[in-house]
Amino acid sequence: MGKPLKMIAKPIREDIPVWIASLGPKNVELTAEIANGWLPIFYMPERANDVWGADLAAGMAKRDPSLGPLEICAGGLVAIGDDKSDIAELARPMVALYVGGMGAKGRNFYNDLMCRYGYEEEAEKIQDLYLEGKKDEAAALVPSEFLKLTNLCGPEGFVRERIEAYAAAGVNVLNIIPVGENPTAIIEKLKTWVS
Repeated sequence: MGKPLKMIAKPIREDIPVWIASLGPKNVELTAEIANGWLPIFYMPERANDVWGADLAAGMAKRDPSLGPLEICAGGLVAIGDDKSDIAELARPMVALYVGGMGAKGRNFYNDLMCRYGYEEEAEKIQDLYLEGKKDEAAALVPSEFLKLTNLCGPEGFVRERIEAYAAAGVNVLNIIPVGENPTAIIEKLKTWVS
């Protein structure tokens, strides 16, 4: 009695990688300082540096070199084909839920993110409608551009351009949700593009 328990099994690795899903300035800074990886949601490569660049740089300045470079994991829905551009619309209700319903006014990280991306008016209206219980109306106000830029849906050339945009913005782990009859084929195709 009174003795601490000891692990019977030997761990496979000495350390466990820590990945943090953070969005706010101080949390992103802390993530860049202490984590192995970062999991931002609704990542928009074209605006990521404006939104998080200073926070990432501040955290990286304090980062222990033994951690290695910060891995960034982002992505979204993926559908490849000339008739697949509208697949990103499937994300509309989820975006409305996060931006409109995941927190009270003034306390919603996802709403703050949409504002930081430059969609202040839309974010406010989405939240007002969502909190009033008008979820479909809120979803209808999610900007199509937001959906297009935070997902990878459309013709092959467009999807390849999106992958390049993510890579140029520092994303080195692509996290995707394949949409289609053969998700495995989508994943296999993407593997050939990112290798």
